[in-house]
Amino acid sequence: MVFYKDESLDGLAKKGNVAQFVSFRPEPDGSLQQRFSRVAGFEPNHTFASVEEAVATLIRASSELSVNIRSFEPDDPRSKEFVYGLKTVGDVLSNLKRLGQAGLFLIINETIDVSDGGVSGVVQGGVMEFAPDDTPRCVEKPGVASLPFDLGMRLLETVYGFRPELDLAANERIEFSVHPRIRGWRQTQTLTWERESGFEAKADARMSWPNRFSRHLGDKAFGLLIAHELGFAVPRTLAISRRVAPFLFGQGTGNAEVWLRTCPVTPQPGRFTTIKGWTDPFALLASEDTDGLEIASVLSQAAIPAKYSGAVIVGGNGELIVEGRKGEGDRLMLGLDLPETLPESVTADVRTTFERLSTLLGAVRFEWVHDGSRVWIVQLHRGATGTYGSVLVPGNAERWERIDAAMPLEEIRASIARLDKGIGLEIVGDVGLTSHIADVVRKAGRPARLAPT
Repeated sequence: MVFYKDESLDGLAKKGNVAQFVSFRPEPDGSLQQRFSRVAGFEPNHTFASVEEAVATLIRASSELSVNIRSFEPDDPRSKEFVYGLKTVGDVLSNLKRLGQAGLFLIINETIDVSDGGVSGVVQGGVMEFAPDDTPRCVEKPGVASLPFDLGMRLLETVYGFRPELDLAANERIEFSVHPRIRGWRQTQTLTWERESGFEAKADARMSWPNRFSRHLGDKAFGLLIAHELGFAVPRTLAISRRVAPFLFGQGTGNAEVWLRTCPVTPQPGRFTTIKGWTDPFALLASEDTDGLEIASVLSQAAIPAKYSGAVIVGGNGELIVEGRKGEGDRLMLGLDLPETLPESVTADVRTTFERLSTLLGAVRFEWVHDGSRVWIVQLHRGATGTYGSVLVPGNAERWERIDAAMPLEEIRASIARLDKGIGLEIVGDVGLTSHIADVVRKAGRPARLAPT
């Protein structure tokens, strides 16, 4: 069976943007004969005067000033040697000569930096899956973002500021990458890696996080983006990220004040700063996450004129637990204030919001603010809890350690972390079931229950 990888690449380039390349076949006399090319600024399959000219032109045209060499045999679909990240004409020519003398066909293509803040992935069966810092083969690994195609496209457009050049063609599988900088022979920000037909099965998106992309942006940012793109009220939010250019989403609230919220890679209930008013986000990152590994971004979020605020979780018996109090909810979430009885109309609005979200996403938990007219989402997470009655986390323990709920949250977190395995928790004092204290206890995964003082 004859399968020319460069011929396939030539066909792919007729439909979309591909990494710039030039290909050659070996001749009996040891020379190389050009076959195909796609280089920015040149006509498709432009023939260069020499191999050296082709290599020099391709290096200059590449965003990374670097190229790779892929070698193959036409009667073997598997690639042979792959040489990555060559930056000089001399290095490329010496490798081409060596591989050509072995009778191999050769493709030189620009090096694509998949760790530039963008994502790579696959579109197939109505589903888009992707992750940062990887090739499209990321879909063979755990932790990819998995979304319905339209939702994924809207989310990527919001984050990167342009709509990826992708289509939902029936029965096709498309491997792609999206980049902050222009790439490829068409000089756009979307690259097509492979495009295959004959895939008829419709897939179902998993719609779950944390995933690799939610960690890339920060868990809060990803959850709020999902809520926003699904049409729920999310306050206007500017995300200042370590890995992506700042991006904006959400709706105006009619309030000029802002909340500044640190956005950890994965949920860390109450651990990092949330303050009302502006402060230097870069100083905040430097002081709270010196190694840059735990906080992915800082969110500047429009304040909501809060009549009531609170949170919602699904308990272990499937019961919806709605807690809140009058005014802003930061002290409630930190466990400094206790929940109050809410007006029936507020509770009804929160329940309706939950029902709409759970229909789309399954079990969710979220923090909310009610402005007297509607519910705003200020945090959104997937999943139910095991909480019911006085039980925060079901299970048996060898013995129980009493933890005073009046202690500062970080002391509670540290006290739990020091305990040996097999020890359960008795939280002594009044605690909201949706508070950060309860979240920290649930996150620890130990059997835990509320205990009377």
